[in-house]
Amino acid sequence: MSPYKILTAALAAFLAASLANGASTAFAQGKEPQSWPEVKCARYKAAWTEALARRGTRGLGSEFLSRHDAFLASGCTTKGDVCPRSTEELELANIMVVAAMNAGTASTFPPFACRK
Repeated sequence: MSPYKILTAALAAFLAASLANGASTAFAQGKEPQSWPEVKCARYKAAWTEALARRGTRGLGSEFLSRHDAFLASGCTTKGDVCPRSTEELELANIMVVAAMNAGTASTFPPFACRK
């Protein structure tokens, strides 16, 4: 396995563990229960923030980032139109799909799609 694939797998596993820990912490603190779509979006936002903090934005285009920001701003409810075009964008999209699935969402939850 290439060093990059090992790093990608490790980052996805770390994000999944972070999401699971964050969910149990929020429950333990007695916060108001949220709807499942709100929980999924909160978990996904946390994973996105962590992924960017760990890998940075090098190689990520402004369109990719702005469309993703719009998805998050909508409460993760808009139709996915974030098209990964660069290698770095595709790598991050793959990491986020794995992290989202490990957090209990479907693989179709993340906003990544290339429609044209």
